[in-house]
Amino acid sequence: MKTKTFSPFVWLLTFIVVVSLACGPTPTQAPQPTQPPTQAPAPTSVPEKPTEPPAPKATQPPSGLVTNLTDLKKATIQIEAQGTFIDPQVGVMVNAAGRGSGFIIDPSGIAVTNNHVVTGAALLKVWIGGDTSKTYNARVLGVSECSDLAIIDIEGDGYPYLDWYQGSPAVGLEVYAAGFPLGDPEFTMTKGIVSKEKTSGETSWASVKDVLEHTSTINPGNSGGPLVDANAKVVGINYAGASSTNQYFAIADDAAKPVIDELRAGKDVDTIGINGEAVASQDGSLKGIWVSSVKSGSPADKAGVKAGDIILSMENLYLANNGTMSEYCDILRTHKPTDTLAIQVLRFSTQEILDGQLNGRALAVSSSFATQLGNETNNTNNTGGGTGDYTDYVKITDDTGSIQLEVPAEWNDIDTKVWSSDWGGDKFDSPSITAAANLNNYLNGFSEPGVFFAASKQLGQLGGYVELLDGVKNWYKNDCTFKERVDYGEGKWADPLYEGKFDLWENCGPDKTLVLVLAARPKGDTSYLLLLEMKIVSDRDLKALDRILQTFQANF
Repeated sequence: MKTKTFSPFVWLLTFIVVVSLACGPTPTQAPQPTQPPTQAPAPTSVPEKPTEPPAPKATQPPSGLVTNLTDLKKATIQIEAQGTFIDPQVGVMVNAAGRGSGFIIDPSGIAVTNNHVVTGAALLKVWIGGDTSKTYNARVLGVSECSDLAIIDIEGDGYPYLDWYQGSPAVGLEVYAAGFPLGDPEFTMTKGIVSKEKTSGETSWASVKDVLEHTSTINPGNSGGPLVDANAKVVGINYAGASSTNQYFAIADDAAKPVIDELRAGKDVDTIGINGEAVASQDGSLKGIWVSSVKSGSPADKAGVKAGDIILSMENLYLANNGTMSEYCDILRTHKPTDTLAIQVLRFSTQEILDGQLNGRALAVSSSFATQLGNETNNTNNTGGGTGDYTDYVKITDDTGSIQLEVPAEWNDIDTKVWSSDWGGDKFDSPSITAAANLNNYLNGFSEPGVFFAASKQLGQLGGYVELLDGVKNWYKNDCTFKERVDYGEGKWADPLYEGKFDLWENCGPDKTLVLVLAARPKGDTSYLLLLEMKIVSDRDLKALDRILQTFQANF
């Protein structure tokens, strides 16, 4: 492909003022009589001494509630998610184990972590308080892709737990990030302050509202761990950081708690059941949501989405245009979980475009040239040029390293030199690849199947793709019948990277060969053009065309 280079609280002084009304009104001294009375009246009773009010009793925290930093470790957990994942840079990771952090919020074992820590895992292992001598199993109760939150239930009960911070954390609040970074079982706690009360929570893997920025250092593996104040009250859930700029981010507790309440009840929120990340190709022409793993039984799973797919669009809206999950999450937030949503996927392993629906029609291949051309031309019954599908393909790169594509291994007569020619007197040089079983036969007639592919910025300077197609008509008009010119890049002729037009020429030569000539450019980029010619002699050449169109690539 069209490959991708996928190359993501203000010290609030709480003044508790105890006001004691210790002073009453000052008594007034009785006036002295001018003359002493003849007889003083006898007191009828002796006044009692006022009773002191009882001292208030100290309120004890609930059993198991952690209220200090010393005990914070006891309620902080390390999570290992095991499963098979497909990473956009690493590739397939079979039986891989990734680790993150979390924290317990209920003595029954209910714990908070990030969605990207647990979704799509086959099993979860948990260690509590850095004690690696005992491993606990846990199950996922609910997840939210867009809020990057998950609730898990650890087996057993009677666990230490954390409570939430009361009030709005302000800039300057002293905070502490706790967890188990870098996969290390040793508990880590770092100190900092809230540096910004609210900042953008849009990342390549989540679309979070009300994010706190702080200076407590976090590293990979801290994801899902707590950010607490000096009394071990949870201010936020750590989920992202940039060590180069000393910026670290936590999902604010007031934004997290409503979502967590739903997750605890076993309800997924703003999710189709994937562990996804916004990605883009090196030239920016391909964008979408890369699927690392899929939760079994989820809407994505039922629709046929697989790990390694790229979700290109939902409800006909293209995704990840700004490198974040914002469009994807906005769509989910404006629909009910049961709504039927159109979805288009690029299956990266086969380079197929699939269309289908969430909560509806399953994904199916939507852009097979073999099928479409077979339906529209009269050449599909031609069995010349060999029978049986091509079984092996090889990647070919031109001499300059600028262009490449995959061709049948049988097409082993190959020319990768620069193509030098002229266009109306304007000379140009272009990287090119020509491949066939017999190049001489391919170049001098229409009986030999094969492919010619060229691309360059100089071609782009000569005109647009329409002019390019018009300029090569002379190659075919004396030996073929022109059938039609077709838009390329959308609809049934969809391509996630390129746009242009192709001409179909029928009945070429005595073998009545079909020729497809494509002129195209990268979507959103007019700096270069490409030209691709394919001579199709048999049904298996149509299938080879699918592979060629799925794998041709130019990098300038």
